[in-house]
Amino acid sequence: QVQLVESGGGLVQPGGSLRLSCAASGSIVRINAMGWYRQAPGKERKLVASVSRRGSTNYIDSVKGRFTITRDNAKNTVYLQMNSLKPEDTAVYYCYADIAFSGNYFGRGTQVTVSS
Repeated sequence: QVQLVESGGGLVQPGGSLRLSCAASGSIVRINAMGWYRQAPGKERKLVASVSRRGSTNYIDSVKGRFTITRDNAKNTVYLQMNSLKPEDTAVYYCYADIAFSGNYFGRGTQVTVSS
């Protein structure tokens, strides 16, 4: 079994920053891609950012220049640094990991609220 545990969410004012972390544990041979989805109330879950094992990254247009995704392969951990946060970034953020020979896994989510 594989578990993903997120941390780092919370309440922040517009223009502020947060850093999300997600650690994978369990029966892991190798993690391919890792990334973050988000789901706002009444909306579909969307992929926000992803990073390959080698460090190649992809972002949705609305977060480019504000969010940075990184990973530590030795720790099976992925991070999302979020700067210049906007109210429209408010959502539950879920990390995911593509585990080799096992499948895709998601964490339980962490709430990010951007409000004054």
